Amino acid sequence: MQFDVTKLQWTREPEKYVINEDKIEITTVPHTDLWQRTYYHFRNDNAPALQMETEEKFFSFIVKTDFTNSHQRFDQCGIVMYLDSDNWLKGSIEYENEEFQHLGSVVTNHGYSDWATTAIPADVKTMWYRFSRREDDYCIECSKDGVTFSQMRVCHMHEGKGKIRFGIYACSPEDSSFTAVFTDMQLTECMWKAHDGQQPDEE
Repeated sequence: MQFDVTKLQWTREPEKYVINEDKIEITTVPHTDLWQRTYYHFRNDNAPALQMETEEKFFSFIVKTDFTNSHQRFDQCGIVMYLDSDNWLKGSIEYENEEFQHLGSVVTNHGYSDWATTAIPADVKTMWYRFSRREDDYCIECSKDGVTFSQMRVCHMHEGKGKIRFGIYACSPEDSSFTAVFTDMQLTECMWKAHDGQQPDEE
């Protein structure tokens, strides 16, 4: 597989963006977000996602995000696998205030989202993500330098078999707008290696 920007397709094309071979910029629109039901009891499904399709069952996608311009609570950008409004996942940093922000991931299966987060300093303005697929199981990792990655989430996607769509997204849930910058995009062999511990149960 090779990352080719000409194969990217929008889900909800934003008003302002720039797509080059080695850099993509997305300017968010206020009141855009992705979330389904859980805890907040609302449904937000209007964030733009720029994705490519594949049936490849084993691969990794790496991208560097620069969100220096983020400034309002919940401003965010990162990786996404958006299948439909009820089935998707994302990994990103959400701005909170001048002291801290949330590094986290959301997994949405059959219309219910969850959110796993950790607090990081507000002066972090860039982050690499690595999204890996092993059939219908997925791993999200992050890195400050693009070399050493740390696991954020391992998950199963109930509708994540066969053809999927994956890529990048940016949004501003509150009354805000900022420009997210994506670079260093590449597709590689699956860097999330097969488990070498306990063997699978016999079926």
